[in-house]
Amino acid sequence: MSDSTAPSAHRPRGSEDFGVFDDAKTYYASDERHTGRFANRTRTYSQSSLIKQIERLNLPEPFRRGSHDESNLEQGRRFLIQVDATLESLKAQEDTDGNMQITIEDSGPKVLPLRTAASAGYHRFEVRGTYMLSNLLQELTLAKEYGRKQIILDEARLNENPVNRLSRLIKDHFWDGLTRRIDASSIEIAARDPKDWTDDPRPRIYIPSKCTAQFEYYKQVALDRPEIRLDVQLLPEVITPEIIRDMNEKPGLLAVAVEEVEEQDPVKGTIKTLRGLPFVVPGGRFNELYGWDSYMESLGLLVNDRVDLAKAMVLNFCFCIEHYGKILNATRSYYLGRSQPPFLTDMALRVYEKIKHEPDALEFLRRSILAAIKEYHSVWTGQARLDPTTGLSRYCPEGLGVPPETEPSHFVHILQPYIKKHGMEFDEFVRAYNHGEIKEPELDNYFMHDRAVRESGHDTSYRFEGVCANLATIDLNSLLFKYETDISRTIRSLFDDKLVMPEEFFQGTPYKPGDILTSALWDRKAKRRKLTMDKLMWNEEEGMFFDYDFVNKKRCTYETATTLWSLWAGLASPKQAADIVKKGLPKFEEFGGLLAGTESSRGEIGLERPNRQWDYPYGWAPQQMLAWTGLLRYSFNEEAERLAYKWLFMITKAFVDFNGVVVEKYDVTRPIDPHRVDAEYGNQGLNFKGVAKEGFGWVNASYVYGLQIVNAHMRRALGTLTPYPTFIKAIEQLNEKALADLE
Repeated sequence: MSDSTAPSAHRPRGSEDFGVFDDAKTYYASDERHTGRFANRTRTYSQSSLIKQIERLNLPEPFRRGSHDESNLEQGRRFLIQVDATLESLKAQEDTDGNMQITIEDSGPKVLPLRTAASAGYHRFEVRGTYMLSNLLQELTLAKEYGRKQIILDEARLNENPVNRLSRLIKDHFWDGLTRRIDASSIEIAARDPKDWTDDPRPRIYIPSKCTAQFEYYKQVALDRPEIRLDVQLLPEVITPEIIRDMNEKPGLLAVAVEEVEEQDPVKGTIKTLRGLPFVVPGGRFNELYGWDSYMESLGLLVNDRVDLAKAMVLNFCFCIEHYGKILNATRSYYLGRSQPPFLTDMALRVYEKIKHEPDALEFLRRSILAAIKEYHSVWTGQARLDPTTGLSRYCPEGLGVPPETEPSHFVHILQPYIKKHGMEFDEFVRAYNHGEIKEPELDNYFMHDRAVRESGHDTSYRFEGVCANLATIDLNSLLFKYETDISRTIRSLFDDKLVMPEEFFQGTPYKPGDILTSALWDRKAKRRKLTMDKLMWNEEEGMFFDYDFVNKKRCTYETATTLWSLWAGLASPKQAADIVKKGLPKFEEFGGLLAGTESSRGEIGLERPNRQWDYPYGWAPQQMLAWTGLLRYSFNEEAERLAYKWLFMITKAFVDFNGVVVEKYDVTRPIDPHRVDAEYGNQGLNFKGVAKEGFGWVNASYVYGLQIVNAHMRRALGTLTPYPTFIKAIEQLNEKALADLE
């Protein structure tokens, strides 16, 4: 594997000016590259006769060993490949477990000779090792999808530096694979829901009551295309928990922002229509616009210069706040009462920094900050989520009954005693309980906390088991401190300390249209929250912030990596930050980065107490990215680089050893196969055939974002799969030698 990371090495050009590392569409859709002037230069009678023999005898490729070509062409070795025959031969020989992936767990010989283009297919060169063979499988799978029967394949695509390859795939393929729009072009796909367990899971979309243009638009789509069975529903102006519950029998997609565009109709000519603003979905079973996933994804999108997507997601969030009252857990009807950790101000400010030269940039930021102010008041400091005694906030969404998006069997063990008590069948009991025909206060309490866990984004964890709605968490209150300081600074520095409240965002706030907002109020809010959190949540002896149980009036003891969110938000004092790094950080640091929580806090697990995915030994991209950013904010640069290196190394190693896999979460204690997670629903991003097309949203983002944090030496070491202990030992030896040379 080449370890060069220079831009020129990342995208070399051949003599015919074809990019070796072009995206798959450019690389495989070009007839000239594979069958035209570029290919004809090496096509001779001997090549043609070999191909004809293969086809005539119906032999798998390669059908004989032939001569070996060890030449190293100046422009790089190329292979002449018959796609279908070589693909079948490769799978038969190397994919020994038959899962359409070539990994270190397959027991094939790990070597395959390929015909070289320079010899017109007469000579061969052996492709060796799991990484090159799995890349060959991926490239052939893509070539076949683009309809190619024969290709000329650059060897550099097979032995590409894995850091460069994964970065390139994320930028050129994964983001596009995860991008969605909701409009006529995709509604039948977007509206389908793998979490819809009803008897008739037809495409359905709900439109906000004030969006009459969207309602008419989708009604017309349903009329024009009856075969997709699209059900279009207009939401009532006021949405109550009872309405959300009743909608669970007909779950559907929630409309998001659209723009008016002109397009050409073959009959009517130029017409005006609606086009959905794009957004990036997490991946796997999660195929909607999600809350905090979108913020994490935006960090990677901005690194990859996809400002358009990050900006569109901010505008979609503003739409959700205006019409649904909150940034939703996700844009499905059963999430209407539930939000997720709030990141809108930071997301909008990061986008603004990229577009501030554009004429509408300040208006974009004004609308975003006003939406965040509405969300702050109507959601996070509203009656349901604010503890009036402490002034701190909690996760506590609205809802009635059993959450419908989980697998039907998910709550059987919880409900079984009550089903037995009332002598009912499962479905009969759930319906009666959901509609209040059966009263079970203990069950009400259980599901209140369960919904709160899901709103926290940390679903699930023993940290929150049976208590989540009682907790002022360090993560949520750090985020709200960030809202308060962001809003204050933005009003003061960019709006001349005067921000006028418009009609579309005043509901749910203490303001009325036309009121002028200044920074002073938000400064006071931030100071008050900081003082309260220091008093109730900071543990001087442990050197960490902890959640606060305001029902039992005590500080919790569960050690969570979200204590580092206080650094990201700028909440921690310099001394607190130093204590967190000295005392807290070592408890969470593992082989592959940061744990979500410590093993001692999780406790013993077994058949009666199974593992939870947000507990030890798992690590998640959001915890890593927020920790790196927070550490850099307080100038703990070495710690940030070290943690980023460990996370990136783990992802890169799994990517190399397991056919390009990128998944939702990792077991950061497992050096060999960290992508294997057996907690709860398992992992997302594993079930692809031949080639991964999406990765997973926030892990994609963490990879390209993390590469901005590590230094050049680290990036080169990652490209050669050097474990962190080996890397740091080599650096120390170099430093010792440099010091010795000075003496």
